Amino acid sequence: MSIVSPLASSMFTPGISEIAEDLHTSPLAVIATTTGFVIMLGIGPLILAPLSETFGRRKIYLVCFANFALLQIPTALAPNIAFLIVVRSVSGFFGSVGIANGGGTISDMFIPSERAGVFGWYLLGPLLGPTLGPLFGGFIVQRLGWRWIFWVMAIICSVNTLAGYFFLRETYAPVILTHMKRRLEDSNRTDDATNYQFEGEDLRPLRQKLAHSLSRPPRIFVQPIVAVMSVYQALIFGTTYSIYTNMQDIYSRYGFSTEKVGLLYLGPGLGFLFAVWFLVPRIDDVYKQLTAKHNDKAQPEFRLPLANIGALFIPMSLFWFAWSVEKKVHWFASIVPTFFYGIGQVMILNTTQNYYIDSFESYAASAIAAGAVFRSLVGGLVPLVAPGLFEKLGYGWGISVFGFVSLALAPAPLLFYVFGEIIREKFALKL
Repeated sequence: MSIVSPLASSMFTPGISEIAEDLHTSPLAVIATTTGFVIMLGIGPLILAPLSETFGRRKIYLVCFANFALLQIPTALAPNIAFLIVVRSVSGFFGSVGIANGGGTISDMFIPSERAGVFGWYLLGPLLGPTLGPLFGGFIVQRLGWRWIFWVMAIICSVNTLAGYFFLRETYAPVILTHMKRRLEDSNRTDDATNYQFEGEDLRPLRQKLAHSLSRPPRIFVQPIVAVMSVYQALIFGTTYSIYTNMQDIYSRYGFSTEKVGLLYLGPGLGFLFAVWFLVPRIDDVYKQLTAKHNDKAQPEFRLPLANIGALFIPMSLFWFAWSVEKKVHWFASIVPTFFYGIGQVMILNTTQNYYIDSFESYAASAIAAGAVFRSLVGGLVPLVAPGLFEKLGYGWGISVFGFVSLALAPAPLLFYVFGEIIREKFALKL
C-alpha cells in the first residue's frame, strides 16, 4: 500500500503531452493533476492517522484502499481535465492511507533498536513509487496509451486490497485490547456481568475521542523540531516532483524517447536500494552504540547522526545535476548525481521519521502525519512553478535554487542532535 499510491502520483508523467493533447488542455494543467494528488497525500494522513488510533489500523487500511482502487476506474475514463484533477485529488486522499499509517504500524510491531532497518524497507514504498512510476508509465503510454495507466492501477490496487482483506492483521495495541475485552465480557455475560479494563484505556465518549485525536497532528506540527524537519522533507519532495515532471523536457534535448526517459529514473532508484541495503541498518547500530554510551538511556536524537550523509549528498547532487544538464554534457554524467540524490533522500527521510516515531511513540502515526502534510503541500505546489523557473533561469540556476535551500537546511540534523532534547523538553506536548 505504501508503494502503490506514490506510484500513481507520477506514473503518468511520461504521458503529460499525450494527455494534454487528448483532453485539449495545456501540459501545466496536466501537472495540476499531480498537484491535487500529492497535496491530498499530505492532507489525508491528518485525518486517517488519528482515525487509525481510534478505530484501528486494519479497518482504515481496507476501507481507504478499496476506495482508492475503485477511483482508478473513473480516472481512466476522464472526459476532460477538470474531471481528471478532481478524481485524482480524491483518490490521493484515500491512497494516502499507506503513508498515514505505515510508520504507526511499524511502531506497533518493532522495538526501537530494530525499527530503523525495518522502516528503511517500508520507506522504499514512498520513495520508489514516484521513481518507478514514470519507468512503467513510459512503456504503457508508448505502447497502450495514457488511459491504460489507470486501468493497470485499478487491477493492481484491487489485488492489493483483496490481499489485505485476507492477510492484514490489526497491530494497534489499544484496539486489540478493546476487542479482547469485548470478547471476554461477551463470553462471561451473566446476570452478574464482569466488566474488564486495561491500562491506558480511553473511556471518553467516541465524539470526544475523535475530536481529541483529530487535533493531535496539528498540535504536533507546531513543535519546532517537527516543523523544521518537515521543511526539510518538503524541500526533498518539492525538488523530486519538480525534476520528475520535467524529465521529459530535459532529456528530449538528448533525443530520448518516452521509454528511454522512463529508464533514467533507475538512477535515484538504485540510490534508494543502496542506502537501504548498506546504510540504513547502520542507523540502528549507531542508535544502540549511543544508547550504551549513555548508560542505556535511549534518546530520539540518537537517530540523527547518519542524517548528515543526506545533508551532504542532497546539495552536492543537485548542483552536479543542475549544471550537467545546463551544459548538456553526456547524459550519463547527469544521471550519476541522481544516484547520490537517492541516497540522500533515504537518509534524511528515514532518520527524520524514526525521530518522530521515537519522540511520539504511542502516537507515531499522528506524528508522521504532522510531518507529511507540509511536505506534500510543497511537493504538490512547487512543480507548478518549476517550469516557469527553469524557463526563466535555465536548468543550471533553476535547479541550483533547490540546491541552495538544501545547503541552508543542511546543519539541521547536527543542531537537533546537540540541542534536540532541550527543545523537546521546553516544547513538551500533552497528547
